[in-house]
Amino acid sequence: MTEEKPAGLLDSIESPADLRALAQDDLAPLAAELREFLIHTVGQMGGHLAAGLGTVELTVALHYVFDTPYDRLVWDVGHQAYPHKVLTGRRRRLGSIKQRGGLAPFPSRAESVYDSFGGGHAGTSISAALGMAIANRKAGSDRRVVAIIGDGAMSAGLAWEALNHAGSLDVDLLLVLNDNDMSISENVGALSKYFTRLLSGRMYSHLREGSKKVLRSMPAAWELARRSEVHAKGMVLPGTLFEEMGFNYIGPVDGHDVGTLVATLRNMRLLPGPQFLHVVTQKGKGYAPAEADPIKWHGPGPYDPASGTLLKEQAGGPTYSQVFGQWLCDIAEQDPRIVAITPAMREGSGLVEFEKRYPDRYFDVAIAEQHAVTLAAGLACDGLRPIVAIYSTFLQRAYDQLMHDVALQRLPVVFAIDRAGLVGGDGATHQGEFDLSYLRCIPNLVVMAPADENECRQMLYTAASQDQPAAVRYPRGRGPGVAVQGTMQALPLGRAETRRRGSSGLALLAFGSMVAPAAAAAEALDATLLNMRFVKPLDEALIASIAADHRAIVTLEENVIAGGAGSAVLEFLQRIECGIPVLQIGVPDGFVEHGSREDNLVYAGLDGASIRTAIDHFWRRPGMARALPAG
Repeated sequence: MTEEKPAGLLDSIESPADLRALAQDDLAPLAAELREFLIHTVGQMGGHLAAGLGTVELTVALHYVFDTPYDRLVWDVGHQAYPHKVLTGRRRRLGSIKQRGGLAPFPSRAESVYDSFGGGHAGTSISAALGMAIANRKAGSDRRVVAIIGDGAMSAGLAWEALNHAGSLDVDLLLVLNDNDMSISENVGALSKYFTRLLSGRMYSHLREGSKKVLRSMPAAWELARRSEVHAKGMVLPGTLFEEMGFNYIGPVDGHDVGTLVATLRNMRLLPGPQFLHVVTQKGKGYAPAEADPIKWHGPGPYDPASGTLLKEQAGGPTYSQVFGQWLCDIAEQDPRIVAITPAMREGSGLVEFEKRYPDRYFDVAIAEQHAVTLAAGLACDGLRPIVAIYSTFLQRAYDQLMHDVALQRLPVVFAIDRAGLVGGDGATHQGEFDLSYLRCIPNLVVMAPADENECRQMLYTAASQDQPAAVRYPRGRGPGVAVQGTMQALPLGRAETRRRGSSGLALLAFGSMVAPAAAAAEALDATLLNMRFVKPLDEALIASIAADHRAIVTLEENVIAGGAGSAVLEFLQRIECGIPVLQIGVPDGFVEHGSREDNLVYAGLDGASIRTAIDHFWRRPGMARALPAG
């Protein structure tokens, strides 16, 4: 790994006030140093890279023109906010980002007064900024509010709801569209097609040809116009849409010309009412590997900045996402009714190969989780078998659609829920610790949690075999290393598996990823171990049998205890009036912050050592049982 390079101008910046003390001519050299600092620092520990590289000049200009933190900057998602963190006093800690006790991966109000609004999910910035602008107007404040949103996040329905509202109000709000034609994957949807259609019209054609004659005499302006046309967002008509929505549209502006940005922002800062600034940037700007492949470099692990070589991960079996991707291709080959839906997470969910093989059966709906679920419901109504590949944290955004549009109508939609449980570095906004609680209360829904990779494949097949909605939730990364069988066989609905029969009188009922650590505890304690498999429906007959001939039960799940799988067991035991002592092990009440997945498990008490300690304490309580066996 290369040694850190001296920062030069960047060394003098401890806050935006220091930045504003610089001469404007210093801003471009500062931006170059900031970009080099990001490339080097993220290379050491990994993190979000390409988006931040594209917003360096924009971030410098915003903090130079606006009086932050008095003026509010609201960053959408936060992938693009690493330069913001560096310029707001967190440069020396950037190497700790996403690590336990280090900087948060996204803007965080608890971390800095410069983070006006926390964000990890796309599309929230305009709504939040509008709320701040309304509050400022009511208070008679001269504070300015700026929302910075990427064009990928503009595919979120929430963003358009906020645009519709903001344009109807007399509030001082600046919306900056960071247009790099990318979110995480390539952007999809009708918006760019709409602009393309407008740009091909006869009237615009005349305007464009006339503009070309003028602009060719101004090389810089001509290049910007050419780039804007490549983005299908033009020099004349993009403003039509946003001005009709009540905004004063300015742009597009070259997002890497810091002088032009400063001049434009200074002018717009004084304008009253809703303002819209369209900024064209390049994701991965200034780092050739990231410019060439911004998807790969969106959130890389550690890499060598000089060569652009990603450091190899440890070898191992397939990840759960890869197991899902292979199963999906296999089941699609057998069943022509299978179609797949993703809300802009093709790579993360393991859908790359499926898209290549079955492009007409693949639907990326952009960052529109609600639409993804109701689209699946409509597909199922007319005979198709939709598979919705979605992260646990993102399914929360479509809860109403899951309940009313799918479950209420008992439609056969499969939810392949990735990143269930504790996910690590992306932190509290991305932890999948709630899905068992919010899923199991929904009628008509089958909920499964695999103990290993092969069981994941068989559960997905089981879900696709149902004539009702079904969900399979699986964790991030690799499983315990069980070989995945090529054959597919449906599991008996609602039937658990007895992995070990003990003689101590203690029974461990483990769900999903907790089966592996529970197995070690069961062996040491001579306890019975059940791989529960199904959270809904529960194997009530087996639980009743276990309760009848054991002295205590422990439930284990990688989900919050409140309302989770263990609660389902307790509810059943209460219904049959069984008073057997029960210990619930799961994620404590609260949001789990960023850190490695291993750190998260330790923090939540779900690592092997913590599980054994908790069971030991429970089992040794006076009157509970005889002394534990040694181990």
